[in-house]
Formats: sequence, C-alpha cells, structure tokens
Amino acid sequence: MRPYATAQLIGDRSHQCDATATATGPNGTRAFVLLDGIGSSDEVHDWTRTAARRLARTAAYHADAETGLRAQYDRYAADPDRQGPWARQPDACAVVAVASPRWLTVAWCGDARAYLLVGGRLIRLTQDHNLRRVYPPNDIHGGGNRNIVTSCLGNYETDQQVKDRYGHPAIETTTRMLENSRLLLASDGAYEPLEDAGLDLSGYLVGDVGETARAFVDTAVATARAVTDPYADNATVLIADLRTTN
Repeated sequence: MRPYATAQLIGDRSHQCDATATATGPNGTRAFVLLDGIGSSDEVHDWTRTAARRLARTAAYHADAETGLRAQYDRYAADPDRQGPWARQPDACAVVAVASPRWLTVAWCGDARAYLLVGGRLIRLTQDHNLRRVYPPNDIHGGGNRNIVTSCLGNYETDQQVKDRYGHPAIETTTRMLENSRLLLASDGAYEPLEDAGLDLSGYLVGDVGETARAFVDTAVATARAVTDPYADNATVLIADLRTTN
C-alpha cells in the first residue's frame, strides 16, 4: 500500500493552480511538496507544476526542507524578470516537508500549511505568511486580509527585507525528530473552509490515505460553497504516513 496520496479539486476557479510533488533522495529520504499558485491562468498552472517538481527533487537531494526551498527561492529571485515591485511572473505559496531516517524538516513561504497527526493529536507545524498574521484580529478590527500573502516562492526579496516589512523572514522552518505519524500538507482552499466552519481537521485524517485525501477536499469545497463562502477555492492536500526505521 502506498504510504502517501494527493487529491485536489478546482473549486470555482477557472484553473487548477495548486500542485504537489514527491521525490526520493539519498538513504531513502522522502520530500513532499505542495504549491498553491497565485492567480488563475494557463501560465500559473504550468509554472506551479514545474516548480513543485524542482523543489521536491532539490529538497530530497539535500535531505533538508530549508536547504531545498532556499535553493529554489534564490533561483527564482535571481531572475532579472522578477526584479522590482512592478515585475509580474508566476509565483506560489510553498510548503515542503522532508522525512529523513531521523528527522522531519519543514520549510515554507506563504500560507500553505503543514500539520502532523501524532497519537490522535493534530499539531500545526507552520505559521501563515499573510496579513492576518501581521495584523491579528482584536477588539477593534477583524485583522488583516488573510488572502494577501507576505512571502511566496517567486518573490525576489531577501529574508531581511521581508522581515523589515512584515516581521517574519521570507522562509521559515521547523525540525522535529521523526516519529510514527501522519503528515498533512494543505492549500488554504482545503484547510480554511473546515477551520472557518469550526470543524476538527484531525477527524478528516483517519483511514486509508487515498480515501482520506479525496474526502478532505470534497468536504472542503462543499463546506466553502454551503457554509463559509459561496465561492470555493482550489483545494489540494497531500497526506503521508511517516514511519521510523527503528
């Protein structure tokens, strides 16, 4: 039985601009990637698929999520066509997780998320790069616009430039010892409708990975249309069972 699965639905957008990819590196290291393309066009659709594969291969080769994401982030940032505030090239929120024999490393830019289900407890591993994080809700206002991201793959700004503007670096990371668990990578179109409706995401992560992935995006799109918003975004998940070798 395959230990991972992906599923996606286009929702009500004109194009499916999310993409996933996996790759295997030295010593059985496995990289899992999810990209949430910004905008809806043929160009973004094609770019996210190529970028996801490149990121997965690079992260698997280096056996580290941060090294892989930084290599690809810097590669795109160096493109002269991406320089300056008026440049417009395809970009995407990105999250990558790398499971090596001992460690799980996660790196991200944007608001695609990574979660870990351990012993029935769901742990969120990432923090969103969007204006809702920069301006949290309070008693006076409802917070910043969560649909405006503050970092993404394809951006040209450095860690320090992003941190000076928004209070967080362009790329953030986390590392955990690898343990028997279930990994979830999700685009905002997958997690937001369930979260907005007050549903427990862990309840949608039990069972066969393929059936679970399909049910997750089905529920996300149906919930977005019926409960939280009449508009459903692209919804994409990658679910993987992680096992220690001990």
